[in-house]
Amino acid sequence: MVELKVENDPPTGETSLGRRGFLSLAAGSAAAIVGGMSVAVATRSFEARLDDPTAFRPVRPPGSVPEQPFLEMCIRCGECFKACPNNVLQVEGFQQGLEGLWTPLVNADWAGCESSCNACGQVCPTGAIRALPLEEKKVARMGLAIVNENTCLPFANQEACQLCVDECNAAGYEAIEFVNVHTAVDSHGMPVDGSGFVAPVVLADKCVGCGLCQTRCYAINVKEKHLLAGSAIVIEAGLGKEDRLMTGSYIQLREEEKLRREATTTSPRNEFFVPTLDTPATDSIVPEPPAESANDDPFGLGL
Repeated sequence: MVELKVENDPPTGETSLGRRGFLSLAAGSAAAIVGGMSVAVATRSFEARLDDPTAFRPVRPPGSVPEQPFLEMCIRCGECFKACPNNVLQVEGFQQGLEGLWTPLVNADWAGCESSCNACGQVCPTGAIRALPLEEKKVARMGLAIVNENTCLPFANQEACQLCVDECNAAGYEAIEFVNVHTAVDSHGMPVDGSGFVAPVVLADKCVGCGLCQTRCYAINVKEKHLLAGSAIVIEAGLGKEDRLMTGSYIQLREEEKLRREATTTSPRNEFFVPTLDTPATDSIVPEPPAESANDDPFGLGL
């Protein structure tokens, strides 16, 4: 046996625990247990409240799994932040309490999600963000662009603006179209040339919530021209505004939605199919062919 260290050299001042020390240790341990239980209770009291439709809903990266599995699968490693070329993915604070802390969310005031990038899903080690091919990622809905008609410059009858439309078309989505607003009419009820503005209207069946429109409006109308306090078009998430599939194809989902729209008379601008966890991946609705009518043989020749 070789002593590698001489006992109490250098002196440590260690003494035996004793009765008083033992009682102090026990009291401290009890306090630690109570404190730990308090933290656990506090954590539960600051959950994401996913069953509350009024609670905060962050816009997640494209291809993210449904919110509850996402919160459980995300290990807060930060790889998606490092992989995002535009820094559109940023750290969530306490908007969802402790449960959502340090998870990635989209900050579209800062930047939009490029249609040619799927890096975040490729580097996610747990599958909280699915590794989607580009063609799938381009149709995966992150959220829905909502126009604030009270502040949007054309809607508010302030001045012409088509920043969001131009940005959306440049990205290849073409999910925003124009509508005429504040058009003056003459004594005969005919529109006066040059009056009014064209204002943006979002097509819900085409918008994927990339945030490029919000980025553009914020950069020009808010930061550069100081015309607005905040972007007049904002990406929102939540029920009916995003796709969050654990498995399955987003392309197939879009095709199924198209078939459903064709099978009904509902305008795609006002309603679109909202997938749920119980929706079969292969479920589809095919419109039935129109029934034959007597008008098909107007002359009664039986041909």
